[in-house]
Amino acid sequence: MFPMQGNTESTSAILYVDDVFSAYTYTGNGGTQNIVNGIDLAGKGGMVWCKRRNGASDGHAIADTVRGAGNLLDSASAGANLSRPTTISGFLSNGFSLGTDGFSKCNSNGDTYVGWTFRKAPKFFDVVTYTGNGANRTIAHSLGQVPGMIIVKRTDNTGSWMVYHNSIANTENLVLNTTAAKATNATAWNSTPATISVFNLGTHADVNTNAASYVAYLFAHDASTDGIIQCGSFTTDGSGNATVTLGWEPQFLITKAASSATYNDWLMFDSSRDLATTSGARNTLKPNTSVAEAAYGNGFYNVSATGFSLIAGNVNNSTQHIYLAIRRPNKPPTSGTQVYNAIARTGTGAAATVTGVGFAPELMLTKARGVPYAPLWASRLTSAGILYSSSTAAEGTNATVIDAATWSYTMDGIKLPGNGAATNESAITYINHFFKRAPGVFDQVCYTGTGVAKTEPHSLGVVPELMIVKSRISGSESWAVYYGDNTKYLFLNSTGTPGTNSTYWNNTSPTSLAFSVGPNGSTGAATNYVNYLFATKAGISKVGSYTGNGSIQTINCGFTTGARFVLIKRTDVTGDWFVWDSIRNIIAGNDPHLSLNTTAAEVTTDDSVDPDTSGFIVNQVAATNINVNGSTYIFLSFA
Repeated sequence: MFPMQGNTESTSAILYVDDVFSAYTYTGNGGTQNIVNGIDLAGKGGMVWCKRRNGASDGHAIADTVRGAGNLLDSASAGANLSRPTTISGFLSNGFSLGTDGFSKCNSNGDTYVGWTFRKAPKFFDVVTYTGNGANRTIAHSLGQVPGMIIVKRTDNTGSWMVYHNSIANTENLVLNTTAAKATNATAWNSTPATISVFNLGTHADVNTNAASYVAYLFAHDASTDGIIQCGSFTTDGSGNATVTLGWEPQFLITKAASSATYNDWLMFDSSRDLATTSGARNTLKPNTSVAEAAYGNGFYNVSATGFSLIAGNVNNSTQHIYLAIRRPNKPPTSGTQVYNAIARTGTGAAATVTGVGFAPELMLTKARGVPYAPLWASRLTSAGILYSSSTAAEGTNATVIDAATWSYTMDGIKLPGNGAATNESAITYINHFFKRAPGVFDQVCYTGTGVAKTEPHSLGVVPELMIVKSRISGSESWAVYYGDNTKYLFLNSTGTPGTNSTYWNNTSPTSLAFSVGPNGSTGAATNYVNYLFATKAGISKVGSYTGNGSIQTINCGFTTGARFVLIKRTDVTGDWFVWDSIRNIIAGNDPHLSLNTTAAEVTTDDSVDPDTSGFIVNQVAATNINVNGSTYIFLSFA
């Protein structure tokens, strides 16, 4: 018998990525600290994989709950287990702990790191330890799914990291700690594919030496609709391009040019470190080397709502690549604070970090309060790209505002690299609105139009009620807004009333899976676009409309603690896109407001919006005219 720890969860329950995987960036402190990422390792078991991002001489540190905290392996080394009890020192119900030794692989003071955490769960991941016997055999596992990739390492002595993958023959293997292409090896897996309950071993020394100790990390392949992990392969064309359809957007990728004779490092990407949709190099780490994180520009990976693409690789042409992909977070939120927060701050004029958001933000909407600066939109999905909703200008870059070279987005806010006027000018006050993509509430899709009608998939999971679309390339196209009528549109950058034109949304209402665009330049020309999609989720968000009564009225959003963010637009006549938030006060008195369609500074001298536990109250005041008798309005709010 061999020691092993199995999974006990039901394989029929929906498995949310948020509960079993985390890509978490942090800064070392040289002492004790807990990495709180929401993953229950103490109760469920799993594996932690850490890598220093800014160090060129450090390898990787891998620990798992079966072998115990402090027992480390390095994917870039064939070496045996390294005992460092005060390095990865414990496994928590919501992450893992780092000890006091300040080991450079995990926790050197002031250095930057990423920790990938994999929790054991059916249809996702398993850890198995066994003792070799030198003979052909099977080893049981608890994935409840056929493994897509298996990584085996001898722990009591040196030995290569042997890799089984479903896209290469069971008579072949890859090696995680080398650049070697796939090699014929009938003795690694006994020329027999893994099954839903076992994987096979032959007599190869690196997987089954008699009396030697081994650990196997097993990753599932689940191509079902609810699946969160897939393993597969693609072959680049003659120019080095390829597209992979997963059915969902990935947040984590491991890739390897399996047949390449030129460039064949293992590559690791994640959305916490710049896995996006914008053309350009991606921040990558390599399991087979100790080198620091660097921009991978030998071709680059773009993600989409349905998968990912390898674009214009110049040395990986006509090459088979294997991959492991993990889905982006897909757990429905239970409170408004999980998807929206705002931070009021004063600019420093120098590099600064905004913290206290409470989640890893995916969209930041920033507006200066006391001076007339344009409202800025920036997101993880578009990397360093920035847009201004008071303008038709195309997406641009500004290294003093968002810097892709240092990757500006953190687990709790954003890094502001310099004296960018729109975000961080000295002594200027700002409001930062942060949003997290979440099922049923908010999604973001980047897509390419074709100049003809088409549909585009999204991951909102419900029918979007409000969509905001902007061309990323054209500097002459307005921000097109869908608000429930597929023949009409509004412009976010304008005070204008609705227009009627079937070419914006192709006269087709969005569904829970996709939205439609026509050949209009604002939504569907042959160029690149971004779409922000919002929907109502009970107790969390509300997209709605109302008719003014000329006095005071309560807008019931179905909340229990009131609205923290309110966006209102008058639709029967011209009107600004007004924004209120609880950070700048939604009170029974004057309520500061800003507008998304202008550069205007904050107005602090009127009382337009008042608090109400069910949502918010609107008053009729001349400054905003958000409750004129008989007038019509649309709104977006967050609890």
